[in-house]
Amino acid sequence: MRGVQLSDLHCSVARTLDIVGERWTLLVLRDAFNGKRRFEEFANSLPIARNVLTSRLQTLVEHDILERVRYQERPERFEYRMTSAGRELYPVMIGLLQWGDRHLAGADGPPLEVSHRDCGGHPESQVVCSDCGEELQPRDSRAKYRAQVAVD
Repeated sequence: MRGVQLSDLHCSVARTLDIVGERWTLLVLRDAFNGKRRFEEFANSLPIARNVLTSRLQTLVEHDILERVRYQERPERFEYRMTSAGRELYPVMIGLLQWGDRHLAGADGPPLEVSHRDCGGHPESQVVCSDCGEELQPRDSRAKYRAQVAVD
């Protein structure tokens, strides 16, 4: 399916991946969740070309996941802050972290530990029913596609 934009597909997962599915984008988001805000902080943290980092940050700003905020006028400098839409990706990031810790950490164990500042516990990503609160597994759910509406 070369040439097909994921954002053109009638699928929320595909549309989301079109924005955050590139590997560097997820690592930029990881760093943003871990407190990095300035271009140089991202550049120093990631082995990424500066033009690629610029492009990934621009994409996140364009889609209201990060906002670019001036923090200095002379010389003009900006930082990137997580928006409410960006913060909604936190459970996704924790889910990826948990999966990686369980299946890829190896004998040395997880390379990063995330803990709750107040009690020291660890965050967990779970899928729960919005009505009863029960934790759901794939077999507990059913998917029903809605008809695609043609837009002229």
